[in-house]
Amino acid sequence: MMFTKRLREPVMRGEVTCSVRIWQKPRVKVGGRYALGPGAVHVTSLREITLADVTPDLARRSGFAGVVDLLKVAKHGPGERVYLVEFEYRGEPNAGATP
Repeated sequence: MMFTKRLREPVMRGEVTCSVRIWQKPRVKVGGRYALGPGAVHVTSLREITLADVTPDLARRSGFAGVVDLLKVAKHGPGERVYLVEFEYRGEPNAGATP
């Protein structure tokens, strides 16, 4: 799971624990671990939502100033389906390795 450069540190500090993504289909799975820095992002929840569900509060929780700021970054390719990915960051050794 990739994050814009400005979000990487807040994710690793645990300040950002969710992400809105616009994809054709999910690109992560619940329970998946995705390397970031010395640890990994662990996906705890994945659900499809609508654009109407993307509120200013959700944008701030995702590390953005507002909805417009978030939507500029959220779209990946030709996708039209909106997903809310919730996660936690674990900075333990080998956290990015799959068991």
